[in-house]
Amino acid sequence: MQSRNKILDDMSQLMTNAMGVAQGARTEAETAMKSLLDRWLADRDFVTREEFDAVRGMAQKAREENVALQARIEALEAATKD
Repeated sequence: MQSRNKILDDMSQLMTNAMGVAQGARTEAETAMKSLLDRWLADRDFVTREEFDAVRGMAQKAREENVALQARIEALEAATKD
């Protein structure tokens, strides 16, 4: 009876150790993938969200200024035709 419990204890310990190794391998794989993805993204020269929003704001302001200038030009042209 004692040897049977020893076998079960050994199997239980083996399974516990295997789960620990699997968890460690998972963590290491996640770290490696994150590092690879970070490197890949850095090589692509993607802009940050903040940079994108800043440029979009500048473009919107330029568009608004163009519309205002176009209205001014049209008003001046209409005034010179009279």
